[in-house]
Order: sequence, then structure tokens, then C-alpha cells
Amino acid sequence: MKAPLEGKVVLITGGARRVGAAICRRLHAAGASLMVHYRSSAGEARALKTELNALRAGSVALVQADLLKTAALAGLIKESVKEFGQLDALINNASSFYPTRVGEITEKAWDDLIGTNLKAPLFLSQAAARELKKSRGCIVNIIDIHAEFPMKNHVVYTASKGGLLTLTRSLARELGPEVRVNGVSPGTILWPDDDAWRDEVSRQRIINQTALKRIGEPDDIAKAVEFLIAAAPYVTGQVITVDGGRSVNIS
Repeated sequence: MKAPLEGKVVLITGGARRVGAAICRRLHAAGASLMVHYRSSAGEARALKTELNALRAGSVALVQADLLKTAALAGLIKESVKEFGQLDALINNASSFYPTRVGEITEKAWDDLIGTNLKAPLFLSQAAARELKKSRGCIVNIIDIHAEFPMKNHVVYTASKGGLLTLTRSLARELGPEVRVNGVSPGTILWPDDDAWRDEVSRQRIINQTALKRIGEPDDIAKAVEFLIAAAPYVTGQVITVDGGRSVNIS
């Protein structure tokens, strides 16, 4: 049997670690060739490339870029096409996350969070549109349930992901009928790397809010992404929530 993504080329931002790496592994197992973007996680990126190319030679390449530098974004598309000859899917996965309390919000935090979480996906999608129209491909944006359910003390992050949700729906209208655009909104999948501000009691409170009473796994997000790329030809402008039922229990 032919693998569902055999012959497809996927560019994923922030693909070297955490949820991004899980998405890479699942899509690669489904037959895709990958252009994996990273900013500073060079060691993890090289290790992932070695791991996956050992399974299928020449199927994974790397590209480094600072997504805040808008002028560099078109280069990610050019490198993908140069390496693999085409582009079938773009996954806007890279994200910045940290608190921004009212009264302490800085322009630097605004530029970083809005730039990484909203501005970069917009300009990267715009740069990719021509190639994706050729391949009748798709875009998948990794959003967050807090785009619709604001998290206290995270004003700018919430605004950036709310914008990404709206961008997803708007781009679906703008880029159709050739290109499908959808999103995946994770709930609690992995605790943030820098999570010193949240104690164990706070973590348990979040877990208790889920209908399934547990956090998810990175592969839960990867499965939803694979579905949207490989098995949802009549789905566009939609957001799949993967949160163990937390969003139905947030008050």
C-alpha cells in the first residue's frame, strides 16, 4: 500500500523539538519528505534529521531562520522547493509563549509574541501561496485553546493566537479553492520549558478541568495534523481542538 503522504513535501516551522518533532516523525512515517525549520535548536534539528534520514535517505533537510526577520521568510519556501522540487504543505508550528501582565507589557514582548505567533505565519503563508496553489496543497496552523478562552496574565500571547485563529479562517477564504487552510488548537500537551511560575497545585487544577483527567501527548497533535493534510480534502477554514475536553469545562 502507498503511504498516505508519499511524494508530498512538507515545511514545518519549529520542527526540531517538542510537538514540532512529534509532527515531523508522524508525517515522515506517513511518507512525507520534510523541510524542518529551526531557529536556535541546531543540535536537536541535526539529531532529528539523522534519525529520519536513517529510515529513508534524503527525505529530511534543515533550514535555519529567525522568523521575526520577515524578509527571510520567502527563503524558507525557496529552499524547500530547491531541495525537493515542490511544496505540498506548510505547518506554522513555531511559537513563543510567556506571561505578559497588564502594567508590565513591553513593546519587545509585543513584537516577539505577535511576530512569532501571528506575523510570521501570515507572511510565510503568503510566500508559500504560489507553490501551494501549484500542488493544490494546504496550510495547518498550530493555534491554542486559549485563542478562545483567554489565559490570565497572558494578554499578548492570547491576542497573538486569537489573531492566528482568525487568520486561519481568512486565509481559507483567500486561498481557496486551490489551497486548504486549517488549524489545530492544543490544550495541555506539554508543560512549557520555563514553567517555574506554575506550581504542582496549579498543574493539577488544569488537569482536573479536562474531561479525560490527563494531559495529552505530542503525538495527539501530530495525528490531527496528519488527518488535515492527508485525509480531509473537503475540510478548510476549520480548527480541530485537541484538549481532552478541557475547553468544554473552562469557566
